[in-house]
Amino acid sequence: MGPWSFVGRTNELNRLVAAATGETGRGLIFSGTAGIGKSRLLREGVGSLPTEKFAVWSASANIATAGLPFGGLAQVLPADQPVGLSPAGILRWAVDALQQQAAGRPIVLAIDDAHLLDPSSAALVYLIARSENSTVLGTLRSGEQIPLPIRALWTDDLVDHAELAPMSLTDVTNLLPEIVGGPVDGTSTDRLWRLSGGNALLLRELVIAAHTSRELTQTYGVWRWTGRLELAPSLNDLIDTRIGQLGAGVRTVVEVVALGEPIGLDLLIDATTSQDVETAEERGLIAVTPADRRQNVRLAHPLYGEVVRRRCPVSRTRRLKAQLADLLESVGTRRRDDLLRVAVWRLDSGTAQDPSLLLAAGGQAFGQFDVPLAARLAQAALDAGGGFDAAELLATIRMFSDQPDEAIAVLDEVADQVNTERRRSRWLTVHGMVSYWGLRRESVVAELGAAAGEISDPADKARVRAFEAIMRLHRLDWAEALRIGRAILDRPAATVAARGLARCTIAHLQAARGEFVLSARAVAGVQNEAAQWRSDMPYLQLALELARGTRLALAGDLAGIDAIVADEFADLADAGDFRLGSGYLSILRAQAARLRGQTGDALRTSLGACAVLAASPAYASLAQAERAHAAALRGEADRAVEAMAESDRADMPGMAVLYPWREHARAATAAATGDLPGAIGTLRSLVGRLRSDGFAGHEVLALHDLVRLGAADADLAGGDGPPESVTHRLGTLVETVDGPLPPLLARHARAAADRSGAELLAVADGFAALDLNLWAAEAAATAASLLREERSPDANTANLRLGELLQRCDVIRTPALRARQPVLTERERQIARLAATGVASRTIAEQLYISSRTVENHLQRVYGKLGVGGRTELWAALRAMPAQDDRPGSPAGTTGPGPGTTA
Repeated sequence: MGPWSFVGRTNELNRLVAAATGETGRGLIFSGTAGIGKSRLLREGVGSLPTEKFAVWSASANIATAGLPFGGLAQVLPADQPVGLSPAGILRWAVDALQQQAAGRPIVLAIDDAHLLDPSSAALVYLIARSENSTVLGTLRSGEQIPLPIRALWTDDLVDHAELAPMSLTDVTNLLPEIVGGPVDGTSTDRLWRLSGGNALLLRELVIAAHTSRELTQTYGVWRWTGRLELAPSLNDLIDTRIGQLGAGVRTVVEVVALGEPIGLDLLIDATTSQDVETAEERGLIAVTPADRRQNVRLAHPLYGEVVRRRCPVSRTRRLKAQLADLLESVGTRRRDDLLRVAVWRLDSGTAQDPSLLLAAGGQAFGQFDVPLAARLAQAALDAGGGFDAAELLATIRMFSDQPDEAIAVLDEVADQVNTERRRSRWLTVHGMVSYWGLRRESVVAELGAAAGEISDPADKARVRAFEAIMRLHRLDWAEALRIGRAILDRPAATVAARGLARCTIAHLQAARGEFVLSARAVAGVQNEAAQWRSDMPYLQLALELARGTRLALAGDLAGIDAIVADEFADLADAGDFRLGSGYLSILRAQAARLRGQTGDALRTSLGACAVLAASPAYASLAQAERAHAAALRGEADRAVEAMAESDRADMPGMAVLYPWREHARAATAAATGDLPGAIGTLRSLVGRLRSDGFAGHEVLALHDLVRLGAADADLAGGDGPPESVTHRLGTLVETVDGPLPPLLARHARAAADRSGAELLAVADGFAALDLNLWAAEAAATAASLLREERSPDANTANLRLGELLQRCDVIRTPALRARQPVLTERERQIARLAATGVASRTIAEQLYISSRTVENHLQRVYGKLGVGGRTELWAALRAMPAQDDRPGSPAGTTGPGPGTTA
């Protein structure tokens, strides 16, 4: 791995540059812990200053020079220091010498690790800061003794003093792909960020250790960390330096916290002594934070725990965890998480003997979507004699761990214990779920229906029928799914979980039909009852998110999608390795990014979904389809074709309800390869199928895709019935599908059919207001093309608007942006770019070694092609043009000037 790129810290860097250039009137000193990135930030800020305008000097203080007069500034001061001067005289000489070297330029003096400056250097820095036309920048390590002249810099208001915070999750997310050479999945990124505490040095050591031990693996181009970590010697040394030598009592405090964090302060004192706890806090080894009415204690840095837990002998670890469990049980497990903590401590210490404790804790862990921990506890409960209930929980968890064969084996082992209707209903539903989604056995749907008829208890019957209903929805037997779902809701005896699953089935169907208001109401009702069904059926959350996500994606409600992916479930699913949940939410993120025109984010996120769902048959096909769609929009035809083929291979009939999304991606892939007739044919077939199924919510999007491909006037009947155009059908569906989007789609179709540039611009503004930047840019591009053909005076306005919209987008190479776009030769583009920036024709001629007349001739041809009246309109027209790439095999057309593009 090479040098790390500088990412993030935008506000801090801007603040540093502003101080250096004199905009604030004061210098700036950043404090922070070792390795947090102070030195790199200072180098980046100073390196951006033009030396022709500023006299910039940098020095790095260190222990070796701390005892030498002016040793800290040896890199800055002239070598010919005069002799015989008093200390004050030497200081005046040094200031004068630097002023002379500056030659009238403002002085910028940057000192790294200023806390290590010798007294003479510190005094000189203070004098320079007081000098006219001089600025001091610097860094300090938090917790170190600071020389008095340096401290006086901010007490005398010569500099601002700020604490540099750890890197944010966004910073780490942006940094890691550059380090490992590709995107990193969200779960790995989050854990590396948390474990490093946002410290750049520790993050680097963690990545190097994971890479060296081959615990970073790549799937579909996405890097994932297994979570296993072999601490490199350099990382151990770093942690050892920070922890230092520990006495026996303080060591026990650190070990107890490492094994039990977060741990209540009172409990920690009971397990150790108050004096040792105070000492550990004073040394910065532990941190005490309020949590409701309790004071919780954690280690000061997450990596301390990694090191301490590894070094604690097994026998002592078991003893301390048993002691923690005893203490917490003695004071009572008053908080909900206390039971889970006691169970884990009992399990780790070898003192777990109560299967009911392990079973309850396993259910609680699964309710928090911590799949690995839930599986461990459920297995322990089964081994301890937990019987049928433990087997049911373990089999369910194995299902969501992509282990269907193991799940079936667990269920088969307790088949002889199915001796009540309650157990039979629960055995049938888990066995059916595993068989249907894990083993792809569609026949299980009919088997469930038949088995439900043999159950007399209404509540148990409702549970089985609820699973049958959602399976029927997924296999597109939606009429029967709706009938069963409504029948369950009509049964007062049905449990909250069964009713919730039935309502999610109906809500999903309502979303597909475009009944968004009813769907939202149903989902809200299920969510409001979460506390009642969570312990019984935690995975109901996935059905709820699928219904809600389908509605939001179809309605174009990107803010709603943002709210879902920022919700607690998303964090829990990512952290707990709940792959179906985190994978589906990644697909939803990719859909939102795609509609925003952020195709790079869409592709990266969909690749992450493909990696997470690689072993999950349920949503793997959808993830690959979304990957294909994102690649197609970027014009990466080969990648789109490859991903679409993967989607087809992963497709399973039991997930047929997802077919609209896959066919959208198929059409986009065909368009990316240049097969526009094939893309239009795919969409026409999709519209017919959706109309037959009554999926009007999906149908409006398929019809709009036809509009985007220039087929607003296309006949949907295809000779098999009375002609009906895409525009007419969209106008009809406005009365059927809820929300503000369908009228806007219909308006887009009418404007495209009427070839109205002004109306298309208005449509583009409507899309932009909804953050649907991809569609907005396409509508504006069509408007600009039409107005240019008409020689309309509004063409320049359209070009300006298109340029603004393209600035919001990433790379986009779609037919709507390529269609009827003027083609400039490379020479014409070269001359046009220069002219657009105000370069005179004579100067252009001199630069290109051609005549001024040739320049003017080229410009006249450019004006004619772009439909502009002269230079004043040229820049807007160029910004609105997709860039051309004539290299062999390159997709034609990209966005205009925007992130990563040039005009």
